[in-house]
Amino acid sequence: MFNRESAIRLLLRRPGGLQSRIARWTVLVLTGIGAGFLVWSGVIHLMLWSDGYKDISVIGPLFLAQGIVSIILGVVIVAFRWLVLLLAGAVAGVATAVGLLLSVYVGLFGYQESLSVPYGTLSLAVEFTAAFVLLVGAAVLALAAPVRVAGRPAPVPSRT
Repeated sequence: MFNRESAIRLLLRRPGGLQSRIARWTVLVLTGIGAGFLVWSGVIHLMLWSDGYKDISVIGPLFLAQGIVSIILGVVIVAFRWLVLLLAGAVAGVATAVGLLLSVYVGLFGYQESLSVPYGTLSLAVEFTAAFVLLVGAAVLALAAPVRVAGRPAPVPSRT
């Protein structure tokens, strides 16, 4: 049965708690790569912010916040490697890319962007890559068999 305690245990799962060495290394590599792309996205946004986006109402502060949060999240993902952090990084990557696409095709906060601006298409590629890699890492981490802890009964397979 899946309860609150097992959900929290799953969300805080780390690669070191996996039985398979291949799964552990796969998650570690994907975590590092995904976090690196997330940091790259943050650096792009901080560069653009300092190159003039800081003067755009609402968008400027959002670029600054995205840059700082992405870098911090990338470092925290590598430091802790919890499933919930990999998922948060994937969501951040998708949200940032969707924000750019919305500003290009619809307009966002009264601002219309173009993909032909410096780093426009690169930013999309970096953000979607970060999201994809972190999501694959999260899937491996969530689905791989955990190490059995002494004194704790083996998980009961579901009957579905």
